[in-house]
This record gives sequence, structure tokens and C-alpha cells, in this order.
Amino acid sequence: MNAIQPPAASRSWAFDRLLVPRGYGWWYVDALSADGRHGLTIIAFLGTVFSPWYRLARRGGAPAAPENHCCVHVALYGRPGGWAMTDRRASALRRSADLLEIGPSSLHWDGTRLTIRLDEVTVPWPRRLRGQVVLRPEAVSDRAFQLDSAGRHHWHPIAARSSVEVALDSPALRWSGPAYFDTNWGTAPLEQDFIGWDWCRAPMPDATAILYNAQRRDGTDQSLALRVARDGSVTDVAPPPPVTLPRTLWRIARPTRAEGGAARVVRTLVDAPFYSRSEIRTRLLGQEATAIHESLSLDRFAHPSMYAMLPFRVPRPLR
Repeated sequence: MNAIQPPAASRSWAFDRLLVPRGYGWWYVDALSADGRHGLTIIAFLGTVFSPWYRLARRGGAPAAPENHCCVHVALYGRPGGWAMTDRRASALRRSADLLEIGPSSLHWDGTRLTIRLDEVTVPWPRRLRGQVVLRPEAVSDRAFQLDSAGRHHWHPIAARSSVEVALDSPALRWSGPAYFDTNWGTAPLEQDFIGWDWCRAPMPDATAILYNAQRRDGTDQSLALRVARDGSVTDVAPPPPVTLPRTLWRIARPTRAEGGAARVVRTLVDAPFYSRSEIRTRLLGQEATAIHESLSLDRFAHPSMYAMLPFRVPRPLR
């Protein structure tokens, strides 16, 4: 566990992290408003792992550059909603340890807060998505995790306990609430090493619970169950019993774990052919909690039909 770091500090999650051909890095933020009416997810990708264009560039084992497939993905939940995920070329990318600029959007870490400036266009109906999101961590954690057996994929829950202030001009939207910040990075496509995974984070007054369950292509599984305290310390806890939530309309399975073997879906935030994000009620660390849950099927993502469907959700400008 670390205190909030000064801007010049060396960080394993810095935005100028070294990337390798066919690899990726992403920085992830999600939040729900204090009144429960709104939510958002923001993911800054280098090597956009769900881009059909990056997947095509890697076809046949080609050493595609992740920097040539970058984006700032934004999803707004509630009313108004919105979705933006524009795959951009390396010419749109500028980065240093503390600053990541992708096209007109940017992320900046000043040592105590992450400021995200958004200027994107939604799909499939084009509307401007513009404004600022400021995330303030309670503490920054320094513990990272290897997700696969070969050491090609890693995850670091940077600030599981954070607050966020959302101030969008388009659409006009103001709210605040609890938030979460993490990063993933790897040296191979996700679908090469994973069948799928499910993940969940549940903030509570004194701690945040995180569950991360991965099904690997080598036949092994991983099940992480973590308690992140207010000082940022990360402790392993015993994984609770498995729970099967109802499948989405796209028939994506939503497995999770919960104490007492029971959890329920409050609302489905994203229902895609290979991915779901949901708000659930669950019991973890001895407490009832509202959690963000995601489930990913990489077998679905690898299906050839995705080449035809994804360009409508992940456009790529001609230049």
C-alpha cells in the first residue's frame, strides 16, 4: 500500500508503460452516482483489445503495434445514456508517465487525482460526448496480480476506493459518487489465453470487495477474492460460494460469488454479444452491498461473426 503519490513518482501503472507488438494496456474507471440514477465506465485503451481492427491487424500472428489501435471508451448509464468507442491510429496518441492523450480526450494524474477530459462522438447515433470527470482515490494500492499461468497478463487494482465528480457539458450532466480505478496489461491477445472471466467490485463503508474469476485456455482456473481497506492495503480472503445470475438477452452467462450463495441483478448496464456489465445486489465481507459485475466470453469474441458486428460499435476514422 502507498500513500497518494507525487506526480514525478515512478509508478508501475504509469501511462508511458512499455508495450510490445500484439500486446495491450488499459486504464479503467467505473462509478455510480450517490442517488443510484447514473453511472459510467471509462476505459483508455492502448491496443484496443475489443477492436475488430486490431484483431484484423494481428491476424496470422502479425506483429501489430498496439499504439496504432488506441481509444477512450465511454459508456453512460441511466438517462441520458451514451456509448463512444472510436479506434484511433498512433498519430492520435501522445503520452508521458502522467498524461495520456488519445485524440481529443485525455487522462492526467497529478499525484492526488485523475482528471479525465472527454471529447468523443457516440455510436450508433452520433452525438457529442464532452466534459470532465475527476477521480480522487482514498489511497493507492501497489499490489498487482498475474492472471494467467504463463505471465502474459496482469491486473492492478490501483484505487478500489475512490470518489468521482462528473461534469459533462454534452449531454448536460452533473453528479458524484463512489468510484473505482484499475489497470490491465499484457503481451498477447486475451482470446489466446482465456476462455472468459467474471469480475465484481462492491464498495462498503470500511472496505471494498473485489472478485476476479478467470477460465484459462490451459484448463486451469483462477479465483481471486480481495478486501481493499481504506488505507489501500489489499488482503486475500476466502472466495465465497459460486452463484449463477440469470443470463443476459444475448445469453451471456453471469457467474459470480456471494456469501450465502445468493445475489440478484438490479439492472443490466451493458448487454453485448460477448460481454455484459451489470449492477447487482450481493453479500460480501459480511455485508449487503451494491456491486458492479462484468462477464466476458472470449469464445464469443473470437467468433467470425464479430467481424461483421463490431465495426458499428467500434468505428475507425479513415485518417
